[in-house]
Amino acid sequence: MKLLIVEDESKIGDYLRQGLTEAGFVVDLARNGLDGLHLATTGTYDLVILDIMLPDVDGWRILKSLRETGRNIPVLFLTARDSVEDRVKGLEFGADDYLVKPFAFAELLARVRTLLRRGSGPATETTLRIADLELDLLRRRASRGGHRIPLTTKEFALLELLIRHRGEVLPRSLIVSQVWDMNFDSDTNIIDVAIRRLRAKIDDKFTTKLIQTVRGMGYMLDEPD
Repeated sequence: MKLLIVEDESKIGDYLRQGLTEAGFVVDLARNGLDGLHLATTGTYDLVILDIMLPDVDGWRILKSLRETGRNIPVLFLTARDSVEDRVKGLEFGADDYLVKPFAFAELLARVRTLLRRGSGPATETTLRIADLELDLLRRRASRGGHRIPLTTKEFALLELLIRHRGEVLPRSLIVSQVWDMNFDSDTNIIDVAIRRLRAKIDDKFTTKLIQTVRGMGYMLDEPD
């Protein structure tokens, strides 16, 4: 699942991104309100973690814009504003939860998972499928042909990225930025190794091969013609 964090405090933002990535999520981080507003209203996310006090555009306005445009993405406010009035205002504006800083990461992770299980209506995907391959996003499990496939956190994130973009050729630079949160180095073979290991788990034992290499461009997950 893909999350958006809108947080201007660098240490907190980096801490959240690392922790949630290690928990198996694909994470985007906006460090100011303007970028957060743009990503939240134009991107595709399963949940937004939103600070209130932000440069340029505050969290109230971002949440209001989301709800006014009919986007029912679950929103968790994570803020130092701890008054009852702020909590009530956040919920009345359409926030789904409200957590006060300082916070325990275990509690934040539990709240994120609860909101994702609750979902945002029929449009929320909890299972992704292609052919006989299935990803359970809530339990972070993969199976093919009814057989459970053990995946590492990174392998699951890579497979989720590929299946969400089925039929699209994903360049290595995009894959490494989304799954490993790093800039692409043309000298590294990290992606090729990860794809090879993923293929061994989800393709090698099956007649229909789903992971396709597009030479000079990248990788794609799709059913062959």
